[in-house]
Amino acid sequence: MITHPLLEATENQAKNQGKVKWKEKTKSSDMGCGLVDTLKRVELALRVKSIPYEYIEEDLSNKSPLLLHYNPVHKKIPVLVHNGKPLAESMIILEYIEESWKNAPRLLPEDPYQRAQTRFWASFVQQLFEAVLKLVTSKEEEHEKTIEEAYEKLEVLEKGMREFFGDGGRRIDGQNLGVLNIMVSAVLATHKANEEVFRVKIVDPERFPLMFSWVEQLNEVPLVKEVVPPHDKVVALLHFVRENGLNPSSS
Repeated sequence: MITHPLLEATENQAKNQGKVKWKEKTKSSDMGCGLVDTLKRVELALRVKSIPYEYIEEDLSNKSPLLLHYNPVHKKIPVLVHNGKPLAESMIILEYIEESWKNAPRLLPEDPYQRAQTRFWASFVQQLFEAVLKLVTSKEEEHEKTIEEAYEKLEVLEKGMREFFGDGGRRIDGQNLGVLNIMVSAVLATHKANEEVFRVKIVDPERFPLMFSWVEQLNEVPLVKEVVPPHDKVVALLHFVRENGLNPSSS
């Protein structure tokens, strides 16, 4: 099991920052495994919104009664527990965070069309995540086909983001990371570890210049740096998953 330290933020810290109104005795507990991409989405969103939370480590090889209690249907991470009420699946959790904590920065645009478009592309980034995950869990003889599937998703995303952003580029505001930045960061921030383990360049700067530039900018954002695990730990985890034929249990 690869562990992650317990992360806590107190109510007084939140009040002093002046960013979050936190009700007395209210607590959010984000259960997960420290190196799972879907968890990083939730953790980054909580930090972007300056929401105090308690981090509970979960051993996916020996699922705890707590996880099974809070997510009895899928039995997966992440799980967000707020006021004693659990929520599962990362995209649902992100939307819940946005709707429950309406303070700035907002995770989704105010404009209904932009909001719908953001949801659409966030869903597509999830498809990219699933394609990249296949590379981790598939057999070596299947890697060529798997990487082509990931490239197809990246090509669609590259073209779609050029149209979505309008000017053909992407400028990152480190203080106002939205859902798309969170999703892309969680899925691709550690792409160099994948490239080292599987010896294939996923985010090729020549083939996908916008995506490469976007990920490079995100990796320089302090909030992202706090959440993204060290390169060597990701490499170790990928080797472990590959050698043991595991399928990361997350949603």
